[in-house]
Amino acid sequence: MRVVVADPRNTLLDIARHYDLGYNEITAANPGVSIWLPGDGRRIVVPTEFILPPRPWVGIVVNIPQRRLYYFPPHKANEAATVVTFPVGISRPGWSTPLGDTRIVAKYKDPSWWVPKDIQEEHRQQGEPDFPDYFPPGPNNPMGMLALETGFAQIYIHGTNRPWGVGMRVSHGCLHLYPENAAYFFPRVPTGTPVRIIDRPVLVGMRGGELYLSVSEPVEGYPDDRDSMLIRAMDALIYYKEQRKGDIPKIDWERVRKVVEARQILPVPISVGSPDLAQVIAGIRPEKYEYAPYGIDANDAAPPTSAR
Repeated sequence: MRVVVADPRNTLLDIARHYDLGYNEITAANPGVSIWLPGDGRRIVVPTEFILPPRPWVGIVVNIPQRRLYYFPPHKANEAATVVTFPVGISRPGWSTPLGDTRIVAKYKDPSWWVPKDIQEEHRQQGEPDFPDYFPPGPNNPMGMLALETGFAQIYIHGTNRPWGVGMRVSHGCLHLYPENAAYFFPRVPTGTPVRIIDRPVLVGMRGGELYLSVSEPVEGYPDDRDSMLIRAMDALIYYKEQRKGDIPKIDWERVRKVVEARQILPVPISVGSPDLAQVIAGIRPEKYEYAPYGIDANDAAPPTSAR
């Protein structure tokens, strides 16, 4: 994790995008802070620390409630494994992305988009009677300028002409990337790459002998969205212990309860005697955030032109 000192020119969304975070992550990490005017000199928590999804760590894994994509590139036996992670915009209510295993079946540069009839009808009902039935290639295309097609019908991982919606529930089932992340991702992911889409609001991990927990808000429309989150946390901890096939540190169950109740997406130490999240954040040395705002020119499907 990082802590930055806000520049008066920037919004929380500018800071989020610079660090490859979504709307949900930057706002959850900074409750009560204005999105548009965070305040000159305000300390902003930048939650660039993530608990990895459950194994297997192969290809692309998308965790819907976390609103985050992980890519595990192939590596040789003598090479260290790596992971690349990006925030994603996910489906709006009523358009749930399928869960399960599939693959990247095709890749499209500068795609066009024939708008399905049901999406046209939705826009008409929402007061947009002239919503186009076709979008040509270009920076105003909702499909973005780069798209990867999965084996699930009409489900793509693609850029977007509304990058500020990354981290929100904005799509009709597709997964939206910042344009610059799509530009990084597209040439590196070959056709045939495995894709696994999961619904895991509770994540458990260990580092340096310390046990961590993070909890995202469940996404409506998935089978377990009404289950007790405390039970799901207990199940995740039991599963993690079984997978490790060994002992884990003694758990502070009162802290687990608080993390679950707060829907704390930041990884929180939950071992007995470990520092709490406030102590962890207080111990981070702030950095000055001095980058220029993205500006109106970065509000389409083209990657930003300025180096950031």
